[in-house]
Amino acid sequence: MELSFERVGSGDPVVLVHGITERGESWRPVVAPLAEHHELLIVDLRGHGSSAVEGPYDPLTMAADVHDTVVATQFGGATAPVVIGHSLGGIIVTVYATGFDTRGVINVDQSLHLAAFKDALTPIEPMVRGDDASFQQAIDMVFSMMNGPLPADEVERVLSLRRPDQAVVSGVWGTVFDSTVDELDAQVGTLAGNVRVPYLALHGDDPGPDYATWLAALVPTAVVEVWPEHGHYPHLVDPARFVERVDAFIAAL
Repeated sequence: MELSFERVGSGDPVVLVHGITERGESWRPVVAPLAEHHELLIVDLRGHGSSAVEGPYDPLTMAADVHDTVVATQFGGATAPVVIGHSLGGIIVTVYATGFDTRGVINVDQSLHLAAFKDALTPIEPMVRGDDASFQQAIDMVFSMMNGPLPADEVERVLSLRRPDQAVVSGVWGTVFDSTVDELDAQVGTLAGNVRVPYLALHGDDPGPDYATWLAALVPTAVVEVWPEHGHYPHLVDPARFVERVDAFIAAL
């Protein structure tokens, strides 16, 4: 599927992939400064923003959509893009790197240790899969906890962009709900274990003291960087620092 997208800037090609229930516009505070040195392809994932609402919503399909859009737009020409994803987008760009050409990956605040994610989601599974009121309550609970140090105006902006579709959210989280911890570990190992390009895991919430070692065993090219007290949206809490870090990552490729 070709996705709805925005294309802006010039230079090294960079694809930006947003988180669940959001859209490409979520990246707005970093778009102009990144576009000074990079050409950006900012997509709306299927079921999000202006893209088609059509399942399935698994990471493999969604990563293939991103690639379809890169190909359809001839984005980057002969130069493979760097792919940057936040939250769900971090999973998508990781999967992208296992099957499609990319120069590097930046995963913004999405742990690949999905067993821990399953532990966090399991208590609200009945609400996510319940009636509309229960679903909306679950979404409000999850995302209110993720605002962290985001300024109030940014909280309102991100909230205004959010489109929580129950079928989409249930489809994205369905694998986590329906798989055992061992199955999740095996799936992540199969996919992420094939990443061979430079991989930056940038976290505003500390993924834990053992995470860097765990991830390096899975993705030998991975570097884990934690920005303490930046929360789930480090790129929006400190856009200037994020742009500088992206520039440095790409310059080192």
